[in-house]
Amino acid sequence: MLQLFKLLGNKRLFIMLIGLVAFIAIMGFTLGPRASLSWPEKFVKDTVGFVQSVFYKPAAYIAGFFEDVRNMKEIYEENEELRRAVAQYSRESANYNTMKANYEKLRDQLHFTENQKNRDKYEYRTAQVLSVNSDPNNRTLVVDLGERDGVRPNMSVTTVDGMVGIVSSVSNFTSTVKLLTTMDAQDPNPQPISVTAIGKEDKTFGVVESYDEKTNTLQMTRIQENDPIKKGDKIISSGAGGVIPQGLIIGEVKSVQVSQYGQSRTATIKPAAKFDDWKYLIIVFTPEEPE
Repeated sequence: MLQLFKLLGNKRLFIMLIGLVAFIAIMGFTLGPRASLSWPEKFVKDTVGFVQSVFYKPAAYIAGFFEDVRNMKEIYEENEELRRAVAQYSRESANYNTMKANYEKLRDQLHFTENQKNRDKYEYRTAQVLSVNSDPNNRTLVVDLGERDGVRPNMSVTTVDGMVGIVSSVSNFTSTVKLLTTMDAQDPNPQPISVTAIGKEDKTFGVVESYDEKTNTLQMTRIQENDPIKKGDKIISSGAGGVIPQGLIIGEVKSVQVSQYGQSRTATIKPAAKFDDWKYLIIVFTPEEPE
């Protein structure tokens, strides 16, 4: 008994003993299954959250300020590009309107028929790709516009980048598109495309009728020896033949070489369209020829 009083009389040891008991009790309380936090834990969490918010908000404001400055710079640069694009569009629009007025005047003077006048009036309609046939011998795809929508065989199909194919068959609700990557000069039913070069429409002429799978390029043939075509020229459809409308982008000339028999030249064309997994394509509706 005397020893117990002596032990309790040692305040430092007594405090350590009380602290150890309290620590064990708290550990048991916190480690056990509970539905909610205790008030000390809530207090600690709230305090930490408050301190974090005190430091985080100013830091977030500062970071947001520099982010806004960077965004303003990017917006300014984009606005400058848009201004230049609008200015260029205005100039080209004025030139186009002038050329269109002169063209219509000449058509009237030459007494063009109504069918001839409407031949260049195209309508572009977006179609959703429903399925893709990956067979290397028959690369086609199916879109959700069909005969009821006015789609006809041999209509051109394009993207914003360039021409991708031709409508090969039509059902009531869908159409099958044959891709340019299937073009083959040995095909018993070829669908060649008469083409020219931008800026050289009255000097350059050729026919795209095959695709080289090894180089992923189109082959433009029947080019005359004195044709000014050269590397870098942008190739578009010429509209000759009346099947493919004029002005559709085909690609860019990568090289020009003498043909196999030496009497003409051949150009290698890099397609403008990227033959990737499309979701949407554009069908070019041309006026139907009268029977």
